[in-house]
Amino acid sequence: MNNSFIWRDVRLLPIVHNRVEFALEVRRQFDEFRPDAVTVEFPPTLKEKIIKAVERLPLLSVVFYEDSEGIFVYLPLEPTDPQVEAVRLATERGIPVHFIDRDTDDYPIDISSLPDSYAIKRIGHFLYCDAYLKTMPPSLLPDDILREKQMAYELQRLESSGQRIMHVGGLSHLPGILEMLDRPQTRVIGRCRREGVGLAHLDAESSREVLSEMPFLMAAYERARNEGKLESLDRMELNSSLISLAEENYWKNSKERLTSVQRRILFKFARNYALVTGCLVPSFYQLIVAARGASEDNFAYEVWDKGSEYPWQTENPELPVLYLEGEDLYLDHKKIHFHRRIKSMRRRLVAVPVKKRKREKYPGEWKSKFKGLAICSYPPEDVAIEGYGHYLKKKAIEIKSEGNARVEPFTSSLLDGIDLRETVRNWSEGRIYVRSDRPIRGKVGSVVVIFDPDRPDREGKELFPWCVTWLGEHDQESDMAFYSTPAGEVMDGPGISRCQYGGFMLTYPPMRVYDIWKDPFFDEAGDKPERLLMAAIDYSTETHVVYVAATPPSGLCRGLAAATGKKIAYLPIGAFSPVTLKKLRQFHVLEGHHVRRYAKTYI
Repeated sequence: MNNSFIWRDVRLLPIVHNRVEFALEVRRQFDEFRPDAVTVEFPPTLKEKIIKAVERLPLLSVVFYEDSEGIFVYLPLEPTDPQVEAVRLATERGIPVHFIDRDTDDYPIDISSLPDSYAIKRIGHFLYCDAYLKTMPPSLLPDDILREKQMAYELQRLESSGQRIMHVGGLSHLPGILEMLDRPQTRVIGRCRREGVGLAHLDAESSREVLSEMPFLMAAYERARNEGKLESLDRMELNSSLISLAEENYWKNSKERLTSVQRRILFKFARNYALVTGCLVPSFYQLIVAARGASEDNFAYEVWDKGSEYPWQTENPELPVLYLEGEDLYLDHKKIHFHRRIKSMRRRLVAVPVKKRKREKYPGEWKSKFKGLAICSYPPEDVAIEGYGHYLKKKAIEIKSEGNARVEPFTSSLLDGIDLRETVRNWSEGRIYVRSDRPIRGKVGSVVVIFDPDRPDREGKELFPWCVTWLGEHDQESDMAFYSTPAGEVMDGPGISRCQYGGFMLTYPPMRVYDIWKDPFFDEAGDKPERLLMAAIDYSTETHVVYVAATPPSGLCRGLAAATGKKIAYLPIGAFSPVTLKKLRQFHVLEGHHVRRYAKTYI
């Protein structure tokens, strides 16, 4: 069985415009059929400019002209368009290429939907097209009939020369052309020349908006084409690669990471969104919406930024630069607004004099001058972290007391009050239950919060390699030990470095803690969270130690607590506000106490 559409020495290759799967099919059938000439569904009036645009690839071009009603028509030439790929292959291999479509003004905008082109990766090109032809009737529009007659005439004329012809054209025109090829056709009257056809370079910002395929996918196609690896190109795998790349930038710019749960939700949401819209693979827009739903606007912005980036740009295109918007091409675009966490001042009716914050004289100036020899903390952040430590202590005592309470039927005393929940639960008994609160002995001496266990990956790389012990500066501050991102890596001002905690330990009273990261007493610890908890137990002057983390304390730490007469109050980190925790994770390291005088203008 020949899985292709053949008429004599002409192979007709139906395509869906601007879809990468069909561009891949064009290349496959081109190598398989080895044609003597190629025909495409472009009018000959645009041939000169389209050939020049294809020769400029991977730089992006737009062919434009003014129609009979004075409306400008724009035709972006994209590397993933199957017709562009056909012209490109023919010109690269010295094969004649013929533009055989009819030049038509006022052609109606086609808004008909087609099955997802990704199906070709699973069922093949022939079965995809065959299923479409069995379900969709041929077009009866007068302009379409004239165009198909013209293309059928040109194919008959070229075939009579004895050449092997490969025709690349729209799938919807295939039934009409096949029917007309069996009858002699004549040239259709139409425009033979068009004045004022221009060629322009597509503006870099416009390429983020008006391209049919995702620019990230186009870039991957161009790289694979240059390396001869087009067979391995897969839209679904590229979507996954885009999310991974966005995650790297999310960590780099926001010092945040997606959890495994968030990643699973993202892909599940994107898949379901695609299915309800009749697609097999999520579109670029659907990926962005899923990214925002699973995480936040900052991460969704990273997905958009990397997905809409087309790397082949130039500042000297040697052509006029054309700026286009989706409305210029009558695209069915969807808008999405990112509410990123960027500090800004609200516009006021009366101008308020504001001193502008100083900027670096050159990129990396602040980082190059940061030595980190005499560092200190930023006092407002110290107050915030101490306040949260007190909150955790109070919360732990409340939870412990709640579990230590006793409920019993009322006899002669109300004790600590009526327990309404138990009374209602046993209402059928006709009895009242009262509550007896038994206070917890001892207080909380140390607090440990673990945001990320920071276990090294296969290459031994750690995300939070900076391990520090800080002593309280006065009797209102605790001693602190933590591990975080390195100081001096991200700068917010001269001598002001922004870091992020992986985990920290607070213990009161201050001025008692030796550097726990060098203390051999804690060398038995298997990782950083375990070392922090062991130090919290050892330095706690009270009975209880609060441990906030995703997983319970290890057996080693529980054994140390039992041996020293301490008790660990474990609180799952998921029980606390992620918004508050995200704010607490970020802190600043100042290069000396003198920096505190101006730090507030930068932080």
